[in-house]
Amino acid sequence: MTEPTIFKRIIDGDIPAKIVFEDDLCLAFEDINPQAPTHLILIPKKEIVSIDELEEEDVPLAGHLLLVARNIAKKLGFDNGYRLLTNCGKEAGQEVMHLHFHLLAGRPFGWPPG
Repeated sequence: MTEPTIFKRIIDGDIPAKIVFEDDLCLAFEDINPQAPTHLILIPKKEIVSIDELEEEDVPLAGHLLLVARNIAKKLGFDNGYRLLTNCGKEAGQEVMHLHFHLLAGRPFGWPPG
């Protein structure tokens, strides 16, 4: 059996996190290594490795995650913009093999991102 990811351990309450949003399907918390003045991580509570692992049954969950990200951004007043991104696979920079979105705001962002 594989070890639970750090995100699963946060979901289970085994590791503390500064949670800014939680419902039955997902939670958002502050990143411990922020890359912007605001850097949140948004994760589904369902264990899904990445976007590549989404199934048709996950369409409502995927849409929910996007709306939650939008609602958090509105609530926090990111009127000048924010970046929402996900990495898919190790070559893209995915370090935790649990689907997650980075919500970054509070500074200008360049393109390409990295």
